[in-house]
Amino acid sequence: MDIQPFSRKVFYYETDRMGIVHHSNYIRWMEETRIYWLEQAGMPFDVIESKGVMMPVLSTSFEYKLPFTFNDRFFIACEIPEFHGSRFSVNYVVKGEDGLIHGTGTSSHCFTDKSMRPIRVKKSHPEIYDAFVTISNSSSEVK
Repeated sequence: MDIQPFSRKVFYYETDRMGIVHHSNYIRWMEETRIYWLEQAGMPFDVIESKGVMMPVLSTSFEYKLPFTFNDRFFIACEIPEFHGSRFSVNYVVKGEDGLIHGTGTSSHCFTDKSMRPIRVKKSHPEIYDAFVTISNSSSEVK
């Protein structure tokens, strides 16, 4: 499966008083990328939730390398290096139009039902499990 990296321009409100992207926005961009990636892989976030499955964030981290400023275009590629029937993690690489890496991040998640009890999707929702197996064997790449 060939999934294109998530891409858009930096919005003005995402910059801080120094004119660079505020650090908190990178975590938001990671979420935008996850949602985009699931949609591109044929398992949109809203479809997963309509089946009663939630995917809360357990942890995030981000390493900042180069700043972005207003109107810069960025690209975020991701991969799922770890997937089990109840947990998964995502790695992110954020690049600019120049191809330079501006940052890297990770997030970890689990699957729960609507009452936030952990579930194993292989048993309860095999279609979600199969989609994540396919997604886990794919990655987007920023050229």
